Amino acid sequence: MTTPGNNGASTPEDDDPFGYLYEDGQASGANPPRTGGGYGYPGPTVGQQQPGVPRTSYNQVRTVGERQYGQIPQQQYQGPPQQQYGQPTAQYAAPETYPGGAPPRQTPPPAPPQGRGPNTKGLLIGAVAVVAAVVIGIAVALASNNDGKDKKDDTANPGKSSSSQPSQQPSTDPSSSASAPADLPKDDAATLTLGGSAQVGTNVPGAQATGGAFVGDFNNVGASVTWKPDVPKAGSYKLNLRYGVPGADANATITLNGKAQSRPMNMKNFAGSPAGDWSKGWQSTYAIVQLDKGANEIKLSCEQGNQCNVNLDQIWLTPAS
Repeated sequence: MTTPGNNGASTPEDDDPFGYLYEDGQASGANPPRTGGGYGYPGPTVGQQQPGVPRTSYNQVRTVGERQYGQIPQQQYQGPPQQQYGQPTAQYAAPETYPGGAPPRQTPPPAPPQGRGPNTKGLLIGAVAVVAAVVIGIAVALASNNDGKDKKDDTANPGKSSSSQPSQQPSTDPSSSASAPADLPKDDAATLTLGGSAQVGTNVPGAQATGGAFVGDFNNVGASVTWKPDVPKAGSYKLNLRYGVPGADANATITLNGKAQSRPMNMKNFAGSPAGDWSKGWQSTYAIVQLDKGANEIKLSCEQGNQCNVNLDQIWLTPAS
């Protein structure tokens, strides 16, 4: 049977080496450590032990520093051995000082040849070529758009360019007129053969004929002008006419080589000039006519059914196509 050990007259708490620091330890008479004594409470004395009962639990304590364990003899530090100045130390000696000379130096193998870098010059040339191609393309596109616009304008304003359409269209610019080639005739209306009430006038500014002369007083039946141009070959031609109206439409009968045409010379107010303002009514129109090679006779006249309140400035021929 196991029984509790006999700790003697005192308890293990009485052997606390720091018991003298506690309030209850001081009350029990604990003293600080001293020579010959233990920590904490005083150990049992011979008179206080229980006679005949051996103590089975006894904490033998020692004063701090009293017991010494295995000691290592201390040696005085003497520092590194003195060496003569100018002699290399062993740990810093050059490799040549070792027996056998310097060890062979390991040379790294040569790096394999590297491929050529990017051809920046070729890339630059390619980029410049691309930019040039884009610029050329834009220029061509702009030129094409301008050509298309010019063709569209020519179609809308055939009085300034040739057209194969037999319709009569004016030029809305009163100061512009188509220039006849050197081999096709052009004359002032004031120089033609006049008939009826037609007569030359100069009282309206803006006429392009010599001296600003024009044919007026045309608004009477029987008034006419007759022109006899020569052409190099038979075919279709544009009969161009520059005229002026006082903000109202006009027309006249065309007679070619003695034969009246079914379509009159259309002299509408294409420019939109204000009513009654003759000076702002100058503009151009044309009609397609079939002429013979050589001399031809073209007559413009005011007949029944025509609206002839118009002044005639210049007349000329241009190719029909």
